Amino acid sequence: MNENAVVALATFFATIGPLDAAAVFAVLTVGVTPQHRRSMAIRGTLIATIILVVFALGGKLLLTGLGISLAALKTAGGILLLLIGIEMVFARSSGGTSTTEEEEQEAASKQDIAVFPLATPLIAGPGSMGAVILLMANAEGDLVRQVTVIAALIVILILTLASLLMAGKIQQLLGVTGKHVISRISGVLLCALAVQFIFDGIEQSGLLRP
Repeated sequence: MNENAVVALATFFATIGPLDAAAVFAVLTVGVTPQHRRSMAIRGTLIATIILVVFALGGKLLLTGLGISLAALKTAGGILLLLIGIEMVFARSSGGTSTTEEEEQEAASKQDIAVFPLATPLIAGPGSMGAVILLMANAEGDLVRQVTVIAALIVILILTLASLLMAGKIQQLLGVTGKHVISRISGVLLCALAVQFIFDGIEQSGLLRP
């Protein structure tokens, strides 16, 4: 497995958070029949996949239309991912990779949570959307690297679906402590990747050149 694949997998695992998504899904589907829970998990993951793939393929057009340079995207995206990574290390959440308290309260009154909050913002949230645009833009001009990014995204989404389908068992197996341990490890890795993106963006911007 090459470096680009490892970076993409680690970034998507941290920003999508399959285990976090499974934990929230388990809470929001208490009392739901297994068939309905399975249906929501599949539809929610498919919708999130479509959203993220659209962002992956259309990110360059969006950046061009808004007049945003790659250097600016790397720096801003790195800052966003750094904040998310810090929250993961301290086991806190502001909605960057999961639902907020208000969103969970609204979702609790819904019969079907496949679109909201499962597909977005739980799976396809600000963190994962920003990450996929950043990684695709960083691989601009290299078709192999771009395919690697999308393949890594699909792998993590498949892992997310599997986690949703086994949400109850995963929650019982890991518990709160186990989930936080994995989250903190992922957060440290994400922080390191984020800082590297910031360094690359500043260097590419030319601000530090004499």
